[in-house]
Amino acid sequence: MSNSKPIGFFDSGVGGTSIWKEVMQLLPRENSIYLSDSKNAPYGEKPIEEIIALSKKNTEKLIAMGCKIIVVACNTATTNAIRILRDTYPLPIIGIEPAIKPAALNSRTKSIGILATKGTLSSKLFSKTSELYSEDINIIEVVGNGLVRLIEQGKQNSAEIKELLFELLKPMLDAKIDYLVLGCSHYPYLVPVLKEILPAEVTIIDSGEAVARQTKKVLLEHELMNNEDHKPKHLLFSNADSKVLAKLVAAEENNLEVSYLDF
Repeated sequence: MSNSKPIGFFDSGVGGTSIWKEVMQLLPRENSIYLSDSKNAPYGEKPIEEIIALSKKNTEKLIAMGCKIIVVACNTATTNAIRILRDTYPLPIIGIEPAIKPAALNSRTKSIGILATKGTLSSKLFSKTSELYSEDINIIEVVGNGLVRLIEQGKQNSAEIKELLFELLKPMLDAKIDYLVLGCSHYPYLVPVLKEILPAEVTIIDSGEAVARQTKKVLLEHELMNNEDHKPKHLLFSNADSKVLAKLVAAEENNLEVSYLDF
């Protein structure tokens, strides 16, 4: 397998670009293809059978496009479909889970908040992870209803989303959390607004950096690192309006193309 082949990413929309950015920052020589399945966003409100079917569709598209490894840049797809994807397809597949472990181990107030989609919070994988670290920790789980749709519309800094976040975070503030775990790859784009709402002593964590480290580890293990000294090529596709996707990655450079693709 050629090491110059791209790393594939998919998410239920534009949010997974928060993961894509972390991976590309750590692995600046790698080429990439990103699929934003905005047409079907959000996955978090869909039945598990549909989440699995969409995850397989995206994976098969990335394989057909020549990807050497796939990053499932979606919490809901990971927690509901990662095992099936790994059992079905021959290439390495990396998932993303809410960073409960570091929050639980480092919490001083013994109270942490998890903001995630319904699909993630109701999954077996999430429940298993949560049980491992919740023995002496108060975990406040909140479903971020409406957040993904607003981010998909480019409204992550709007008054509307700020008002919604105030409402969603109230149980966490009442419980005196000192860590907020972002359990959806869309949510890192809300950090500026979250910092306005939360007390300064609350640490916000997501899974982006951990996923980037794991991607590098797997590439090394499978001898798939791209060591060519060249400018990488990044192709980002949306099956809906690609304007929001283009805006979120506008600050990035290095041969980046954003366009519409029907998949």
